[in-house]
Amino acid sequence: MIKFELNGAEYIELNKLLKLMNLVGTGGEANIRIIDGEVKINGVEAFEKRKKIRAGDKVFYNGETIAVS
Repeated sequence: MIKFELNGAEYIELNKLLKLMNLVGTGGEANIRIIDGEVKINGVEAFEKRKKIRAGDKVFYNGETIAVS
């Protein structure tokens, strides 16, 4: 499990989180993976590229889990 802290921010957009965690090579790739239904948030498929990820959310992609706090 990968941990990500928002550090005072209210949220981070899903596509930016995937890029920041180096799970995708580019923001464009992140968008494609999301649109193709390869990403889940709290166990539910996510199709919104800029979905707001907040503290307590868990993002699942390509066998990795990101716990956001």
